[in-house]
Amino acid sequence: MGDGVPASKIFREDNATGYTYDDIIVMPDHIDFGTDDVDLETHLTKGIKLKLPLVSSPMDTVTESNMAINMALQGGIGIIHYNNSIEEQVQEVRAVKRFENGFINKPVVLSPQHTVADVDDIKEKYGFSGIPVTVDGKLGSKLVGIVTSRDIDFFPDNRCKPLSEVMSTGLVVGKEHLSLAEANQILRESKKGKLPIVNDKFELVALISRNDLQKNRDYPLASKDANKQLLVGAAIGTRPSDKERLAELVAAGVNVIVIDSSQGDSTFQIAMVQHIKREYPDLQVIGGNIVTVRQARRLIEAGVDGLKVGMGVGSICTTQEVCAVGRAQASAVYHVSKFAREHGVPVIADGGISSSGQIIKALTLGASCVMMGSMLAGTEEAPGQFFFQDGVRLKKYRGMGSIEAMTKGSSVRYFSEAQNIRVAQGVSGAVIDKGSLKRLVPYMIQGVRHGFQDFGCKSLELAHQRLYSGDLTFELRSPAAQREGGVHSLHSYEKRLS
Repeated sequence: MGDGVPASKIFREDNATGYTYDDIIVMPDHIDFGTDDVDLETHLTKGIKLKLPLVSSPMDTVTESNMAINMALQGGIGIIHYNNSIEEQVQEVRAVKRFENGFINKPVVLSPQHTVADVDDIKEKYGFSGIPVTVDGKLGSKLVGIVTSRDIDFFPDNRCKPLSEVMSTGLVVGKEHLSLAEANQILRESKKGKLPIVNDKFELVALISRNDLQKNRDYPLASKDANKQLLVGAAIGTRPSDKERLAELVAAGVNVIVIDSSQGDSTFQIAMVQHIKREYPDLQVIGGNIVTVRQARRLIEAGVDGLKVGMGVGSICTTQEVCAVGRAQASAVYHVSKFAREHGVPVIADGGISSSGQIIKALTLGASCVMMGSMLAGTEEAPGQFFFQDGVRLKKYRGMGSIEAMTKGSSVRYFSEAQNIRVAQGVSGAVIDKGSLKRLVPYMIQGVRHGFQDFGCKSLELAHQRLYSGDLTFELRSPAAQREGGVHSLHSYEKRLS
């Protein structure tokens, strides 16, 4: 009928042309629902669901604990980079897991012999000061008190005072095996900040924080595990030493591991996937990066729970220019997603995302999630400090294949750790201030919902069904059509979020 064609006709197996997101456009369809009715729930991996299909990239100028916390609160997930020591990466993961808890099963505990200074140290390290006190300072021993900031604020000149002299002993507690709802009700009625959970012998077994009640109210889409803790991922490499890193991350409570490599189809990555599945069978593993079906087949056979697709398409990546290897992102996402779907393996489209429209295109071509770097690097939650250049507020952003990042340690990602001459596959630069993630993510997601409404799909799963049935149609765009589809014919203009 001249209303576009199915994706299968554009991405034919005998077509040697690679297409990017800008080369295609989705055809509109009938609207019979509102944007608030669009359900974007998706799978990050076989075993992890997210309310929103957004993932922050494991880059040292994008994702540390602050980014990961806020991505999870919004309904996505952050992947902590590994361009750091094992201890530093583990600390970032722990910060995310401790930020919001239901039952805190491993709370920090002190003894009556500890001092106010010990509480100060814990507050500086972890950011909280409400700490249960047991007989021997260990979980599982008899609860004798609790110390909060209100108990210690009045001793500015004597931080060596023992907790036995300042802790509160009039305790409100919850009994072991009570439900989270029952525990929350006790907190509301008692107006306490912390609720220790004890067994029949009055031994401490867990803790609940009042702050988490407020976070549950303010962030209904938050990504959480079975323990009501925020979901967080972490990246590792394929070196033997990464097995030690992996063990420490698992002990810290990481939910998903991303094996991070610019070219993921290697014997090293396959061996690491097999090691993880053998030693930690319940741990979710994402392999990559890949761009072909042949690469996907090998990693799926190795046991991955998700695939990361993209090679040389990021704004700071020069792999295709330097190495002449890679694939246009739209073609890569479509072909790998189609194959992976047959095996029940979700795909993350990694790279080339600079607008909500490109998020939509990645999802309509079969991806379950999109991974973003530059889109998030200029936010307040990204690592680093803002600076001004020519009157513009900027923040540093660099590719993990840049000489600067490789010097710090990321060269292992590009198989060049032991080489005397390192070939850069990325650049360092700066991105414009984007404000807070709390504002940016809702803006992006509203744009995605409008797109889904325009082509008549109420859910991401429905969009994928229509993609493979041929009911979702597309057109290729000429260079002139691409210019026409953007802002044009103006002397000047300003783009604003709202």
